[in-house]
Amino acid sequence: MARRRRRALDIWPGFVDALTSLIMVMIFVLLIFAIGQFVLSDTLAGKNRALDALQGKVAELARTLSLSEEARASLDKRMAELSASLGQTANERDQLRQSLDRTTAESQALTANVAALSELKRQLEAEIARMSTELQGNQQELVKQTELNAQATAQVELLNRQIAALNEQLAKLAAALDVANKDVQAKDLKIEDLGKQLNLALANRVSQLERYRSEFFGKLREALGNRPDVRVVGDRFVLPTDILFESASADLGAPAEARLAQLVSTLRELSAKIPSGVDWVLRIDGHTDKLPINTERFPSNWELSTARAVAIVKYLTAQGIPAERLSANGFGQFQPLDTADTPDAYARNRRIELQLTNR
Repeated sequence: MARRRRRALDIWPGFVDALTSLIMVMIFVLLIFAIGQFVLSDTLAGKNRALDALQGKVAELARTLSLSEEARASLDKRMAELSASLGQTANERDQLRQSLDRTTAESQALTANVAALSELKRQLEAEIARMSTELQGNQQELVKQTELNAQATAQVELLNRQIAALNEQLAKLAAALDVANKDVQAKDLKIEDLGKQLNLALANRVSQLERYRSEFFGKLREALGNRPDVRVVGDRFVLPTDILFESASADLGAPAEARLAQLVSTLRELSAKIPSGVDWVLRIDGHTDKLPINTERFPSNWELSTARAVAIVKYLTAQGIPAERLSANGFGQFQPLDTADTPDAYARNRRIELQLTNR
């Protein structure tokens, strides 16, 4: 009995220790679980904040897209209005030209009539002067005679009547000449007014092409990567030949064709916007430096610069650009941008110039 009681007493402290350890482990596990829950809650809150920010950006992008679509619709509407206005301007220009041609023909006819009337007036004045001289001579002869016979008197009266008739005819001719001169002045004023209207219509056409030229140059510069050696000089887009051709060569390699493909894309996009009434052409001008060349293919810089411009035109036509919208020209070394005798000057002068202009 005593041993059993001691054995029971010995087991109880171990059981208490085991139970305490188990409780501590459970408390530790609950603490780890609480910390994990806190970390997970904080992570989920951060994700929710990031998701809210992304949703805000998406909404902002949607608003921007809506504004861009509205702006595009407005631009399309404006383009349609400009195209209609250009067509009306072209019709008005044709009508003005027809009216100008008719007015010019009428003015020429009036000028011829005025010249004929002036010649007739001169002849009549000469005839009157001759008859007046003859009359004065006759009168003097009759004064010297003591008696005037009836025939001389009749002749004097006839000459007087003829002079009066000629004076009357001369007055009518002078009045007709004044009327003709007034008509000529009126026609001249009308021609001047028609010329002003035609010049205004042509100026509107040039200003419209200038807008398309600026857009073309801007997109082309962007397509070529905004290189510092690619620049716009006046109404010309200038790019160095080194990015397209090897030295003393007019052959387009694969890298050059890749760059020209960007030009083709830009030109197609722009040509679709230019109204059909605008008669435009893209000039491609080749220029070289002043260093002489003398090969079997290129006896001089004339041939080299021209061959390079023609190579670009052939590539563009092969890509579907209409040939009637292209022009190839070679200027050799005779239009330099820099007249200095330095390698930098030579590099600036070796160039291809693009010019979007009227035909």
